Amino acid sequence: MLSGARTLFYKEVLRFWKVAFQTVAAPVLTAVMYLLIFGHVLEDRVQVFQGVGYTSFLIPGLVMMSVLQNSFANSSSSLIQSKVTGNLVFLLVTPLSHWAWFAAYVGASIVRGLVVGLGVFLVTVWFAPPSLVQPLWIVVFAALGAGMLGSLGLIAGLWAEKFDQLAAFQNFIIMPMTFLSGVFYSVHSLPGMWQAVSHLNPFFYMIDGFRHGFFGVSDVSPWLSLAVVGASFVVVAGAALRLLASGYKLRQ
Repeated sequence: MLSGARTLFYKEVLRFWKVAFQTVAAPVLTAVMYLLIFGHVLEDRVQVFQGVGYTSFLIPGLVMMSVLQNSFANSSSSLIQSKVTGNLVFLLVTPLSHWAWFAAYVGASIVRGLVVGLGVFLVTVWFAPPSLVQPLWIVVFAALGAGMLGSLGLIAGLWAEKFDQLAAFQNFIIMPMTFLSGVFYSVHSLPGMWQAVSHLNPFFYMIDGFRHGFFGVSDVSPWLSLAVVGASFVVVAGAALRLLASGYKLRQ
């Protein structure tokens, strides 16, 4: 099992790395464009945390947004491509267990998410170097967030039968939840009703906990964020494993 999972993991990492200009460089460029536009317009107009400039505040949000979106894209796009091209049959005839599938696909998604996130950080840090007050929180939330979105991508890839269904999942679920999670603002700046809605979004806790590692301050306690993100990961990962074990839309 370990050997098979390791081989599939290696294949999945190679899959995105061979087109790194598209899968890594392009998301980094997109994040830099967000930083240049929003940072330039709002730097002197918005201050979220005391003593923290808006550009510095924005960088962790953009890093985590890139981690989440690319982790989701990796597992979901890999599965739907295999379905559409018909090469999924070569995996189905192997003795790999559903645990091996999960470990390989989600593991590769975590790698891609972290690589893109690191790329975004290394490029944007030159504009406004943020502090690293509690780096352990940064690592924990980045890994958990990437794992959860990799698992969610696995579910989306299993459910979708064509590319437009996957695009709908990403455009109507992943993108809104990401953009409304506090990447570009603090939820404390929102009216009361929208603050309550934001607290129902698990992506908010990923962003907020991740940002806490940089500045040591956040909208909610990092322990609450850790509990919510950890529980969300367990639920989503459990659902993905259940679908894989049942062969949902894999043997049709």
